[in-house]
Amino acid sequence: MKLKIYILLVTGILVLGCVKNSNFDIPSPACTSEFITNATYGEVKGLYVDKTFEIQEDLIIEGYVVSSDEASNFFSVLHFQDSPTNPVEGFQIEIDVRNSHLFYPVGSKIYIKLKGLFLGKSKGVFKIGGAFTSFGNLSVGRLPATVVDQHIFRSCDEVYEIVPTQLTTADLSEKYTNTLVRLNDVEIVADELGEVFAREGEETQRTLKDCNTNRIGLLNSGFSDFRAQILPEGRGAISGVLLRKNMKYHLVIRSIMDIDFSQERCEEEAEITTSNQLFISELADPDNNARARFIELYNAANSNLSLNGWKIIRYTNASIEPSSEIDLSGHMIEAQGTFVISPNRTEFERVYGFTPDLSVGTNSPADSNGDDNMVIVDPFNKVVDSFGVIGEDGSNTNHEFEDGRAIRKVDVNEANEHYAVAEWMICNDTGDEGTIKRPKNAPEDFTPGSRN
Repeated sequence: MKLKIYILLVTGILVLGCVKNSNFDIPSPACTSEFITNATYGEVKGLYVDKTFEIQEDLIIEGYVVSSDEASNFFSVLHFQDSPTNPVEGFQIEIDVRNSHLFYPVGSKIYIKLKGLFLGKSKGVFKIGGAFTSFGNLSVGRLPATVVDQHIFRSCDEVYEIVPTQLTTADLSEKYTNTLVRLNDVEIVADELGEVFAREGEETQRTLKDCNTNRIGLLNSGFSDFRAQILPEGRGAISGVLLRKNMKYHLVIRSIMDIDFSQERCEEEAEITTSNQLFISELADPDNNARARFIELYNAANSNLSLNGWKIIRYTNASIEPSSEIDLSGHMIEAQGTFVISPNRTEFERVYGFTPDLSVGTNSPADSNGDDNMVIVDPFNKVVDSFGVIGEDGSNTNHEFEDGRAIRKVDVNEANEHYAVAEWMICNDTGDEGTIKRPKNAPEDFTPGSRN
C-alpha cells in the first residue's frame, strides 16, 4: 500500500514538473455557430436612458475581440468591435475571468446574449456586464465568472486577423472607442524619456505626441509584464485599444510588440505663445476630503495650446507676494479641452476615477484651502487670468471657496486679468454676497475634466 502511494506521488510530481505555466489545465471553451445576431451596437446603446439598467430583451450582438490580458495590461474586461477591419463601433464587457485570452484570443468572433446583463455609461463610455451598488447608485461591474458562459459564446469560425484602423492623433473621434487603432508618427514626450512604462502596482499614464504637439495618454498597468521596461526613445507607430474617459482619449497596448518606434524623433521646438482663451475653469476644496483638491484649466480656443512658459501663481490668504507656483512648461492643452492639476495623484485617481493631467506637490496652487488668490501668467510674464483679489484674504468674501467649489460659468470663453464674481458660481461655508453658502463633497459635487 505504501509503495502504491509513493508511486502515485512521484508520478504526480513528474507530471506537474513538466507544466510550464498555469495555462496547462485550462480547457478550450466549446464553440458554437447557432446564434443569429439581432441587434447592432448602436441599437443597444440607444436603450440607455440616464441610468444603469438590466436588459430584458432577447438581444444578441456579435463582435471580434481586440484586447488581451496575456501581458496583464488589461484586467477583467473584453474589448470587441463589430468587424475585423474598418469597424463602425466598439464595445466593452466587464468579466470576472483571469487569463481570458485563452478563452477569447485576439481575433476570435464572439456572440453576446444581452438579456440579464446591465447596460451603463461611465465617464461618457458605454459598457455592459454585471452590476454593483455604491452609495445607493447602480453601476456596471464585472460579470461573475460562474455566469460568463451563459452570456459570451465563442464562434467556431477561425480566428480573424484584426487590422487596426490607421489614424493620426488629429483623427481621433468617439466612434473609434473600444476599437483597435494604429497611431502613426508618434513618440513619448521628452520629459518622460528614461521612465518605466508603469509604477509597480499602479496604473500609470504616459504621454504620446506627434510632431505637431498633438497628444494622447498611454495607459499602462502596474502589473503588466513590461511594467519595468524603459519607455522607447524613437518615433513611429503604436497599436492599441482606444479608450475614452471624460472626453479624453487614451491608448492601451496588448504587449510591447504593439510598438514600433524605429524612426528618429521629431525635432524639438520650444513653442512659445500667448492666448486670452486659457483660463481657470474650476477650483476644488471638498468639504469631506482635503486631499481631493484640484485646479482645472480650460482652453476655449479652436486649436491646441502649448503651455511652455505658462505658470499658475498662488497668493496665500492676504499675501501680496507669490507663495507657490506651477510651471506648466512641457505640457499642452487641447482645443476646447481641460487640463486638471492635482496635489495628490493617488487620492485624485481613487476619488474621481481617472489620472490628472499633472500631479504637483502640497501647498501648491492646486492645494488651496479656499481663501487664496490665483493668477495665470503667460510666457511673456503677463497676467492673463485671475481668481480672487491679491492682498485680500478670501475668507468671508465673494471669492471664498473654502469647503466648496468655484466654477467658471459656461458662457465665459475668455480669460479675465481682473477677478469678476459675475463670471463664477461659488459655493462655500462662510462666503459673502454673490456666493452660495453650501459646502460641497467629492466626488459627486465636482466635475474635473468636464466643463459643464
